[in-house]
Amino acid sequence: MLPLSSEGLNKETAEAVFFYTPAFDALNNFSAHTVDIWGKHFPTAEHAFQWKKFSDIAPDIAEKILHAGCPEDAQRIAHQNKASQPSDWQEIKVGVMEEILRAKLAEHETVRETLIRSGNRTIVENSPTDSFWGCGPNGDGKNMMGVLWMKIRKDNLEK
Repeated sequence: MLPLSSEGLNKETAEAVFFYTPAFDALNNFSAHTVDIWGKHFPTAEHAFQWKKFSDIAPDIAEKILHAGCPEDAQRIAHQNKASQPSDWQEIKVGVMEEILRAKLAEHETVRETLIRSGNRTIVENSPTDSFWGCGPNGDGKNMMGVLWMKIRKDNLEK
């Protein structure tokens, strides 16, 4: 069972670092939730997202991503091969991500429970480096990951 709140679970002092899985980590693409989509079994949503960039145009790169040991490695492989991704990726990436998140929600009760626990609050990907998927360093990013989760929550849980 995940904690109801992440408050106080992650902190750092001069003497120690304290870490624990945050209460809403299930919404993270890097969380340890597999995703079955497009006839493939992905270790994480991040693997699926990065794989999709190359599945049609560079299957060798897609295969490396599928078998990457962790989501950070999947992302790194994709970034290293950015020149090979589809020319229309920027136009289709949000739809691809939504499809992956819907599959993740359908497959995992913990993801569903986490989304329910968010209530009607705004969901923010608190990324200090990503101003598209997250809120970015200044908090004024597009937060598309949060926007998608809130859309999915409305479509699936507010009926």
